[in-house]
This record gives sequence, C-alpha cells and structure tokens, in this order.
Amino acid sequence: MKLNFAGLSDPGLIRSNNQDAYYIDPEKRFCIVADGMGGHAGGEEASRIATQQIQAYLAENWQTSQSAQELLVQALWRANEAILQDQQNSPERADMGTTAVVVVFRESESPWCAHVGDSRLYRWRGSHLEQITEDHTWVARAIKLGDITFEEARVHPFRHVLSRCLGREDLHQIDVQPIDLIVGDRLLLCSDGLTEELADQKIADCLQDNSVLDKAAYSLVEAAKAHGGHDNITVALVAVEDN
Repeated sequence: MKLNFAGLSDPGLIRSNNQDAYYIDPEKRFCIVADGMGGHAGGEEASRIATQQIQAYLAENWQTSQSAQELLVQALWRANEAILQDQQNSPERADMGTTAVVVVFRESESPWCAHVGDSRLYRWRGSHLEQITEDHTWVARAIKLGDITFEEARVHPFRHVLSRCLGREDLHQIDVQPIDLIVGDRLLLCSDGLTEELADQKIADCLQDNSVLDKAAYSLVEAAKAHGGHDNITVALVAVEDN
C-alpha cells in the first residue's frame, strides 16, 4: 500500500489571519490538522503549539514499543500540557485552545486516528463519503440524543460550541480509533471552515472530480470560499494507492 499526501490552508474571505495549522510528515508516517481559537494571537499560537508538539512526540517515539494508539494519546496529552504551560506564561492567551485531528500510518499496524474538537476525518470510498470522527460539540451531542435534527444543527447558534479541545485543564479523554483502509480510498482531514460551508455531497463531488490530490485540495478550498469562506479553511488529503 502506497500513500500520497496533499494539504492546503487558506484564511478564507473574512478573516485577516489564519488560526489553522497542518503538518504532513515528509516520511509519510502521519498528518495533522488543527484549528485554533482564542483571539488573533491565541488561536494561531495554540494550533502551532499543538501541531509542533504532536509532530515532535510522534517522530521521537516512532520506533518505540508503544502502539499507535498509545503514541497518539500521549502526543495529544503532550500538546495539551504545552498549551496549558503557554497560557500560564502568557496570560493574554489564557483562553486559547485548539482542535486537532491526527492520522498515523505504521507499517506493522492498522492506521489509527485521534481527535479532539470538531476538526474532522472523512473517508472517501467508491464515490461515498463517510465521516469517521464524531464532533466534540454541543450540537453533535444534541443530534445523538435526538434533541435536534442534522439540518437544524447546520444553522444552530450553538454549533461552534466545543465540548472538548486542547488547552483545557478539564480535558479528560482523547478519542482514538483504528481506520479501515483499502486501495483506492482517500482520507480527508479538515477544519470546520470547510464543513461549515460545504455539505458532505459537495465535498464528495470535489473528490470525485479531481483524481490529482493537489487539485482536489485546491478544489475543496475554493468551493468553501465560493460558499462564503467565513472561516479559515484547511484540508489534508491522503490517497491509498497500489505499490
């Protein structure tokens, strides 16, 4: 199984700065998307710290006996602690935080994903797009409980309220899960600047219409901007190909 990667981040049409961050490992072992919050400087710093800390932990411990699951959990805990430390050192950023979604590819194991917040992982297979992660938001929980519909959630005033993010003392759980992949699949990691503007069918159309990964990434970002581009937009794509 051969992996190809592409990524793109754009501030969108409204915001002057970009509080998103992403990282694609040059050795094709993992990729990360983070979406920061907490004011101009805070959001940028939170997503930068998270991406840097996760990348560093995974690289440093890649060859250890830790499982992929353990690697991911520890990497995100390290990111959380680093953001908390920065909050203490810089009180003006005390309210900053960030989402994160991370996928790792270890030869001896299935691919694994970890996430905190509402940045998402999707799998595109045979023209069908499936959301793999579950948002840590008030509305996602309300949908699950049957209190509101999916359509209501898309325009709900509380749709951006996170129940979990990195940079919080009360973060008690990091969700991790294995990912089933076959040749021909694509994975999409993205910030909510994409999913806020585009319904799943439009995302699937962009992936269907662009066989070249870089073009698919560009198409997704441009489509989100064409639908308003109200937030920063970040995508990272992974294509699973034959060796």
